[in-house]
Amino acid sequence: MAEEKFRMKTQVPESQKPRPKKAPEFPIVEKQNWLIHLYYIRKDYEACKAVIKEQLQETQGLCEYAIYVQALIFRLEGNIQESLELFQTCAVLSPQCADNLKQVARSLFLLGKHKAAIEVYNEAAKLNQKDWEICHNLGVCYTYLKEFNKLGVYQKAFEHLGNALTYDPANYKAILAAGSMMQTHGDFDVALTKYRVVACAIPESPPLWNNIGMCFFGKKKYVAAISCLKRANYLAPFDWKILYNLGLVHLTMQQYASAFHFLSAAINFQPKLGELYMLLAVALTNLEDTENAKRAYAEAARLDKCNPLVNLNYAVLLYNQGEKKGALAQYQEMEKKVNFLKDNSPLEFDSEMVEMAQKLGAALQVGEALVWTKPVKDPKSKHRTNSANKSALQQPLGSNQALGQAMSSAAAYRKLPSGAVGGTQLTKPPSLPLEPEPEPTVEASPTEASEQKKEK
Repeated sequence: MAEEKFRMKTQVPESQKPRPKKAPEFPIVEKQNWLIHLYYIRKDYEACKAVIKEQLQETQGLCEYAIYVQALIFRLEGNIQESLELFQTCAVLSPQCADNLKQVARSLFLLGKHKAAIEVYNEAAKLNQKDWEICHNLGVCYTYLKEFNKLGVYQKAFEHLGNALTYDPANYKAILAAGSMMQTHGDFDVALTKYRVVACAIPESPPLWNNIGMCFFGKKKYVAAISCLKRANYLAPFDWKILYNLGLVHLTMQQYASAFHFLSAAINFQPKLGELYMLLAVALTNLEDTENAKRAYAEAARLDKCNPLVNLNYAVLLYNQGEKKGALAQYQEMEKKVNFLKDNSPLEFDSEMVEMAQKLGAALQVGEALVWTKPVKDPKSKHRTNSANKSALQQPLGSNQALGQAMSSAAAYRKLPSGAVGGTQLTKPPSLPLEPEPEPTVEASPTEASEQKKEK
């Protein structure tokens, strides 16, 4: 009985018991964010878009997170312009958020607006100075920006990539970009060292194997180059730059049928690049299909408004076919492009191009020296030049080997890169060697070796 009385005394009335606290209610702007995030990471984009639509209707379009995720989904679906507009809306709602500015810059980059992307990335860097992704993306933008007359661009790119690697030394994207820039400047061994590190992280990357192949090509190890490029082509069969590079390698090895195959495939994916038609015309010329070669040269001259090598090689073909009037017209067009390049940028011209142009100029009787060459002061050397030109007139201009060399260095007249750093490298090959050196580490398969023997 005493225990029962004690219990009754110590029992707390229901009204005095502490009630459990209610979970805090999220503001209406954010109450569905968790569900949007859940659907997004599960990649259930249709359900995610439905929740986003409902959330934006309830908040009258002021839910920043819903707009942000909608922009990400638009980008995944390929609607880059729509995603840019939504990210810009996010940046207006939260102007001090560096992530919003990064996404705006990323969309600008994907649209090819590299200058605008750099400006936005710089604004984002002011808000977050220790973000390695901003440094990396700035480096990539500076590399893609083709303002070659502006000094210090590559130095800035190296600095930003170096900062990115300082914050994250294992980031394979920054390493790949740095290796590609080293490759652009001819440091093939150093670039290959970088690529070995990247290969451990992403062994199935098409840009990686493409760049490795072009490094071997720069080292004149053509069998290894073809092996790596074919692996890149297997991983990304619709990448026109890989097909372009395969065409260059086969053209340099005088395997014109294979070069025609890969260059034709590249043209199907990139039909507005004049250099592709020029290289295709070289392959057709060496396959003795002159009429189609002329058509390819004509298309190349129509599309390319700045490369004098297109008109030079077209003129050589026309001259060898006895069409001197057409050859003269192409030669004069080439001179216009050379004068324009000289006036606008300090570029170096390939010695083989200059030599071929001198021979053609003498053959067409338009002068002994071209507009980009210095006058000969030594009378003896001038006499030797005249005798060489006279002997050159006795045989057709542009033998198969010389023409193949000139065409395979399509970008050589400017001594500058024309590729994508951190992506697929598009590189000019060196001159043809007398005997290609074998590569001990990468070997061609028996099927590939037999195909190469048949073509030779």
